[in-house]
Amino acid sequence: MTEHDYTLAWGLYAVAALGCLLVGFKLTGWMWRWLREPLRVIIAVLLFTPTIVDPVKESFAPAIAITALDVAFKVGNNAWRAASDLAMYGMIAFALYFVFVLIRWPLEKRARERRAQREAVAQRQKQDDDQATVETPVVANRQDRYREEPPATPVRRAGPGQGRVEPRL
Repeated sequence: MTEHDYTLAWGLYAVAALGCLLVGFKLTGWMWRWLREPLRVIIAVLLFTPTIVDPVKESFAPAIAITALDVAFKVGNNAWRAASDLAMYGMIAFALYFVFVLIRWPLEKRARERRAQREAVAQRQKQDDDQATVETPVVANRQDRYREEPPATPVRRAGPGQGRVEPRL
């Protein structure tokens, strides 16, 4: 096998592995996030972990393929090496994932609190607007507009969706 064939084979495997990873993402898309993300890490580790096949030529192959072929056909002794590479890369990937989770957790907690606070303020403002709308007096006839004292009306806050109100002369 020439160097060009080796590179071409790895390129084809990378494209196929990305396709399998996409299928794995689609299959785990419906799951609860704390189950879905570790499964995706496991799929990525299984698909993208290389292991050395020939130490003299420094030839690598996918560890899952080497393990499956060695166990199924009993042709070599690389299964333990491939399994140890899978375990090592798996531990590294999960350590990075846990660091990511530890960084994301407080950020999500703060975002949830801000969202709840924003919804509470919006709910309070909606209640105030509804109450102000109910309490506005209705002018009985045209003569009320020309009285000396204007009727007492509650002050309404301008909010989104409320048009401009012109004063009456």
